[in-house]
Amino acid sequence: MHTIDLAYVGRGLHEELTAYVADQQGYYADEGVHVALHDGCSWSEERLRRVATIGLGRALLSRLTGATPWVALNVNTHRPLFWFLARPGLTSRPGPASLADLAGRRLAVHAPHTAPGCFTRIVLRRAGLDPDRDLHAVVRPPGDYGMDLRRLRDGRIDAAVVGSTMAPEAIAAEYGWQVLAWMGDHFQIPTVGVAVDPTHLHPDDPAVQAVVRAHRRALQVIHDEPDTTVRYIQAFLGRHTAEEARAHYETFIAPYFTTDGQADLAVGTTAIMAVAAELGVPATVMAAEFYRTGTAAPVD
Repeated sequence: MHTIDLAYVGRGLHEELTAYVADQQGYYADEGVHVALHDGCSWSEERLRRVATIGLGRALLSRLTGATPWVALNVNTHRPLFWFLARPGLTSRPGPASLADLAGRRLAVHAPHTAPGCFTRIVLRRAGLDPDRDLHAVVRPPGDYGMDLRRLRDGRIDAAVVGSTMAPEAIAAEYGWQVLAWMGDHFQIPTVGVAVDPTHLHPDDPAVQAVVRAHRRALQVIHDEPDTTVRYIQAFLGRHTAEEARAHYETFIAPYFTTDGQADLAVGTTAIMAVAAELGVPATVMAAEFYRTGTAAPVD
């Protein structure tokens, strides 16, 4: 049996669901690979590049800013699972608030040099806001966003960009808050899957290809077996009811996770240009170079 180290660099369904399904369904064992899953959220780039990673956004930023030759071999979704969650009172006009109403407000965000932080800045600019001048950014590290909820409740912040450790619409309903926007509606990028740095781990390595095959089988489960997938989702969303977990699955997972792990290169091209522009660096990699398409190699 082959062995491989696989690291996630964010927490929640966005990063972990497909790997979790592959593990629970026994697909890694079926494909002849033992996978050691690691929390790489705080790992240095040098340490991360020695293993396979789930975080394609971080890999892309690293390739654009540091020329680390990451390649993405499998893509789970083109819609980042992050949401803008806000307390009431952002606007005095009738009707719900919008992203533009964050002007002058305190927003909890990821750091600009992180993938979700970069994506957030792109979305804010598209809403007509300068993320450095038009609002007060409260930068915090990746986590389960529990502190953000506490700060929203006591009024220390007005809004927060939160990830998939929760079902944001259920949280908003529980506290009387509002989901201002889903990032995936405003910015698309082939994101989360399997990526490797060929300097240390060849894309055609048997263990790598076994993981890709297992994840593509897991993507089929996510589409074809909703009851099974919702049960797995509840392992992540422990504070939510089965009905809330299913609503989250039906709204954000089932319609937007890929069935075959393939990247849409047109989406990838547009996304790379946007990310490079936000980072202030040249777009030195083509989508077809970074997102490799095709069928995973069969078992030897």
